[in-house]
Amino acid sequence: MYIEDGRTLKEIKKEFNDKFPLLKIEFYNKPHIKGQGSPKADTLDENLTIYQARSCHTAGDISINGNQKVSHLEEAFLTKYGLYVQVFHKSGEVWYQTTATDHWTLSEHQRAAGEAAASS
Repeated sequence: MYIEDGRTLKEIKKEFNDKFPLLKIEFYNKPHIKGQGSPKADTLDENLTIYQARSCHTAGDISINGNQKVSHLEEAFLTKYGLYVQVFHKSGEVWYQTTATDHWTLSEHQRAAGEAAASS
């Protein structure tokens, strides 16, 4: 996934969700405390550009794969690009922040969300 100032948060979110349909990322204006979720009030408008959402203006590719832990992905967005993100997984019709399971991989979250959907 290529991160650069002209892209919108919405484009990044869609590209992530295309790879992991039962997961999503949201962008925030400040960091969250480890093990806690980010308040909805801190969510950034998805129509903002990357430029508008951060103070660090480095461009580049961020590698995202199923074996990556959620905590590592969130940390990479922050350290490389100055973006505060939270990963969510879907359970039924509800999206949950992955705060208690940030040590899981993206594939583990995708699988668990799929199992929850199948049992609904």
